[in-house]
Amino acid sequence: MKLATYKTTDSEPRLGFLHKDCLVDMEDFGEISNFPLPNDMLELIDMGFEVIAEINDLIANTSQEDLDEVSYGLDEITLLAPIEKPRKNIIGIGLNYTEHVAESARTLDTTGKLPQQPIIFSKPPTAVTGPNTDVILNSKLTQQLDYEVELAVIMGKKGKYISPENALDYVFGYSIINDISARDCRREGQWIVSKGQDTFAPMGPYLVTKDEIENPHNLNLTLRLNGIEKQNSNTKLLLFNINALIEDLSTVFTLEAGDIIATGTPAGVGAGRNPQEWMKDGDLMELTIEGIGTLINTVREI
Repeated sequence: MKLATYKTTDSEPRLGFLHKDCLVDMEDFGEISNFPLPNDMLELIDMGFEVIAEINDLIANTSQEDLDEVSYGLDEITLLAPIEKPRKNIIGIGLNYTEHVAESARTLDTTGKLPQQPIIFSKPPTAVTGPNTDVILNSKLTQQLDYEVELAVIMGKKGKYISPENALDYVFGYSIINDISARDCRREGQWIVSKGQDTFAPMGPYLVTKDEIENPHNLNLTLRLNGIEKQNSNTKLLLFNINALIEDLSTVFTLEAGDIIATGTPAGVGAGRNPQEWMKDGDLMELTIEGIGTLINTVREI
C-alpha cells in the first residue's frame, strides 16, 4: 500500500492511500467501512503493521462508487512528507556504499577505509520537508550544498537488541529521503550542522508498506540534477544492509514505531566529482527509488 500525508486547499494535513490513481482519505474510508482509522501517519503506524492487511480486505469489499466518495484526484491535493513531524531525530548512516567511501576519501576528510561498524549521525525533525518544496540554500552558512539519494526505512514497532534474522519484522515500510548536506559546515568531524539545517531532509512522495516491496535489498535508486543523472545504484550494494543496521542501532538505543533510518547514499555526490559540483539557486532534484516513486525538490537561495 502506498500511504501519503496530504492536504487540500481547505484542509489540515490528512492521511490517505493511493488507489487506482486517486488518493483515498484514510479516516473517511474508515467511516464508510465501520472500522475507525486515523488521519495521521504516526497514529496508523502505532496500530501495528497488521492493520494494513485489514485495510486491504476492507478495500476489496468496498465498491468503487463508495471509494470515489472519499477520494481525491492527485491534481486536487498537495502531497506532504509522509511523516511531517517525526517524534525523534532521523537516524542517518554515513559512508554505507563502498564507492561513496572511496569518493569521500578523495575530496573530504574521511580515511577511505571501509567502516567496520555503521557510522551514525542524526537530522532533527525540523529538517523534514515534503515533495515539490524548496530546499533552502542559506549562503551565509554554506557555499557547498550537496544532494544524496537514500532509501528511508520506517520502523513499525519498538525493539531493543533485535537480531538480524528478525529485523525486517520490525519494519513498517519504506520511503525516499534526500540527505541534503552542506559540506563546508562540518565542525571537527561532527555532521549535524552540515546535515540538520531546515529543509535538509526532503522525504516522500509516499510511504510504501513493506508488503509491497519484495526485496528492499534489490532496489534501483537514482538522482537527476536539472535532468542530468548524477547517482545510479542499487540497494544490494549497501555496505551494512537493513538487517545489520537495525541490529546495530537497536543495540545502541531502543528503536520505536515511527523512527526513520536513512540508509546511506551511493557514489555520485557533488563533493565527489572532479571538479566538485555544488548546487545553486533554482537547481531541480529528482530522486527515484524503484517501487516507491519520484521525489522532486528545488533549491532556493535566501
